[in-house]
Order: sequence, then structure tokens, then C-alpha cells
Amino acid sequence: MTSRRSFLRNVGLGLTVTSLSPYFLLNHKFSHEFKLSLNPGAIGVSLNNEDLLLKAREYNFNAFVPNIYEFKDWTNTKLLGYHDAVKSNGMSWGAVGLPVEFRKSQSKFDGDYEQMSEMLSKLERIGITRMSTWIMPTHAELNYEQNMALHAARLRKAAKLLGDFNIKLGLEYVGPKTLRESQQYPFVSSLKEVKELINVIGEENVGVQLDAFHWYCAGESKKDLLSLSPQEIITVDLNDAKAGRTRDQQLDWERELPGASGLIDLKTFLEALVEIGYDGPIRAEPFNNTLNELENDAALAATSKAMRGAVEFLD
Repeated sequence: MTSRRSFLRNVGLGLTVTSLSPYFLLNHKFSHEFKLSLNPGAIGVSLNNEDLLLKAREYNFNAFVPNIYEFKDWTNTKLLGYHDAVKSNGMSWGAVGLPVEFRKSQSKFDGDYEQMSEMLSKLERIGITRMSTWIMPTHAELNYEQNMALHAARLRKAAKLLGDFNIKLGLEYVGPKTLRESQQYPFVSSLKEVKELINVIGEENVGVQLDAFHWYCAGESKKDLLSLSPQEIITVDLNDAKAGRTRDQQLDWERELPGASGLIDLKTFLEALVEIGYDGPIRAEPFNNTLNELENDAALAATSKAMRGAVEFLD
């Protein structure tokens, strides 16, 4: 998955999974049925897929995002054994990143598309049904209409292929004004605009990746969230904004864990998701250097605590 922070700089898993103990089974169940998902890359955690499953259970997550590139060299027996271990421990998959760079050259897109086509059968075999990616809200050369045409054509092609393997694609709009105004031409940066892009793409398996930070930065409300059906939401990111900055001063690559500053009204955000009946994965995406510098266990503990604190009022 393309690192957004790396992209922005360029422009301006020990234990065998078949021996898991019932000790790792999650006892607490939230009444609203969200699936608390561990997205290790977003919190600076690096683990192989086998250890990732162990740690996701240990820190009380309901789902996790595996490293899909690691599956490339796995035998079918190992792959299906891992799938069985995930299921037997009551876990499910979060949304994995779209492994296609569609923002740059046509040759890069074509090459990534071919590589993705080779891995999708393995993902389908173990029941991965959600992918997501983010939309750059600005461009140095293409105006809104030109950029819309480019995104729609490439993402339509990717979505068609994903649909053949029963995978949905979530598109994330990126809201900060600081990024939107960093290049000459603005592009998709709101829920309304990402819906427009999805409509132009025209594939039934394309929906929205919601992010509380972008909802906040875009100045949106509960009413905007209530315009969505649960089927339109592929995955949800929770985080908080940086204290000491106004909404318009927030930077996309600097955020906090959910509830850290209290600037984002996560209560209203989550209440809207409950009201429309969303029951899919929610995950932390803080992009926080302090968190990234922690040891794996400390980062996992802090993230789990923040996530559970954000949703516990709903019970």
C-alpha cells in the first residue's frame, strides 16, 4: 500500500497460527457491533501476519489488516490454515490497502494492476472482501474535470477486477485545507465530491472510506453522515486533530489517537454510524510520530485503549 506520507514528501508476522490458545478469544462484545480493527501500519507496528493475529487477539481487536504481499509466497495449505486460525479465534479482516498506484504514470498503474491481478485469487480464498485507498485532493497540472476523468477511468478498471473476486473498494476523501491548497488545482476533498467520483466510476462495489479527521477538516456534520447507507461505507478511520491548530491549520500527516485532544466530535460521528446501522470495521489512523516510535506492545496497548474509549459510551 502506498504510504501517504511518503507520497506527500515526493510531491511538495514466531508462533504458528494453528496453535493459538483459546486465551486469545475476545470476551467483551459491544452492542453496536462495530468491528474494532487493527491497522498496524497506521500506528507504526511491524509484525509478520502470524504474529499480527496473535497481537490483535491479545489487545482485544475484532479484526485486523494483514500484509497481503506476505501471502504471495505462502502455499495454499499455509494460507488456508491461517484463514482457519483467524476464523476459529473469532476474528475478521479489516480493509486492506489497494495495491495499485493510480495517481502517477500510466505505466506505473498498468504494472501494479497486473501484479494485483495475480494476488486476488489468494485474497478471495481467505475471504478478504474490503480494500480501500485515498484520493489526493489537489493536482499541479490537471483541473478538476481532467483529474476526475483520470481517476474514474483507472479506478473503474481496478474496481471491475476487484468485483470479479467479491472485493469492495472504499475511496477516502482527504479534507485538510493545507493540503487542498498546496498545488494549483483542487480536487475531491469532501463527502459530496467523493460521492460524485463514485457515481462517475459507476461500479456497484465502490463505496466510501470514512475518516473522522477528514469529516472534521471538511467542516461536515452529522447530517452528511446520515446521507449514507451502511452498504456505502467500506471502512472507517478514527483519530483526533492536533491541539493548538484551527480546523484550517490541520496537517494531513499529523494527527492524534481518538479522543486525545477532543477537537473532533467522535461521539456525534459514531452516533451517526450507529443510527444508519453500520457494523463494519473501524480502525485508528493517527499518523503520529510519537506513537510510531513506541515499541510494538506499547503502541498496540495505547491504540486499543483509545479505540475502546471512543466507542464505550455507545453501550
